Amino acid sequence: MRYRPFGTIGVSVSSLGFGAMNLPGVPLEQARAALNYALDNGINYIDTAAAYRNSEEIIGECISHRRDEYFLATKTNKRDYASAKEEIDRSLTRMKTDVIDLLQIHYVNYVHEFKAAMEEDGAYRAALEAKQAGKVKHIGITGHRPELIAKWIQKGQFEQVLFHLNLAQPFALDELIPEMVRRNMGRVAMKPLSGGFIQPVDKAIRYPYSQDVHVIISGMVSVEEVKENIAAMEREVEEAERAELESLALKLGTHNCRRCNYCSCPLGIPIPDVMISSVVRKEFGLLPKGNGFYEKHKEKIMSCADYEPCKETPLCQKQCPYHLPMQSVIGKAAASY
Repeated sequence: MRYRPFGTIGVSVSSLGFGAMNLPGVPLEQARAALNYALDNGINYIDTAAAYRNSEEIIGECISHRRDEYFLATKTNKRDYASAKEEIDRSLTRMKTDVIDLLQIHYVNYVHEFKAAMEEDGAYRAALEAKQAGKVKHIGITGHRPELIAKWIQKGQFEQVLFHLNLAQPFALDELIPEMVRRNMGRVAMKPLSGGFIQPVDKAIRYPYSQDVHVIISGMVSVEEVKENIAAMEREVEEAERAELESLALKLGTHNCRRCNYCSCPLGIPIPDVMISSVVRKEFGLLPKGNGFYEKHKEKIMSCADYEPCKETPLCQKQCPYHLPMQSVIGKAAASY
């Protein structure tokens, strides 16, 4: 396991972090085994959020007795002071800890959301007060708009950023990661498999591993998945492999979707998932979870072309800040059935 100083935060963190988002979906004893196996095998970064159902409670139940062995990161997606303050205190209780190592202002994708969180009565004030009270050690931010976050971090109010970085979403490399490197911030990449779409798994994980990030958060739910993720990082990425991975990312990222979720489909189609998986599906096929996604949403995807309000100008495309051809991509997905 590779360990590196975590930017200005300074603590040594493992290159693989345990993403606990999906633990509520498995039996408690399975979650307990996965978390403890991760700690036993050198993973020392645990990532969760107040919004991840009862993930925080699972962490508290399963590994709070080993609290000195891991760096604990959680998040609040509240934007106002009072709600964020309440949520931070609730997170401490749920995780059975006196201190959160990293509290992140979560899922900030719109300018107005950022402004709300940073106002005098915003969530950032609650985070600062928690830090002053010794309940929180460090403050970060998460979001799906890398070019916006690259601007938002320039006032020095955050020590860390959590962002997408995978073979199908290499966009943080353009502006965000260089800005973070200049500021020596904690750099945490999430969704190396893009939510279960990208295969092969080892190649998918080795792409962000080849980049200048400190921690790669992988959502794991079993001992077997922890083993698989650790195995993918057993050796460093050499220059030839790095060039191959970067070339592949250029191809798989041509869909250009950042998963910012500005698009809202009246039919309920999860448009970002269709966009991001479109090139991967064509080149490599999908993991079982990805194939399951297409089966689950088949009826919605098939009905897109016949939805009358979108005949002339698709409603989703009006909202997209990147002006992506969503209807065309969804049409190709429908044709594949």
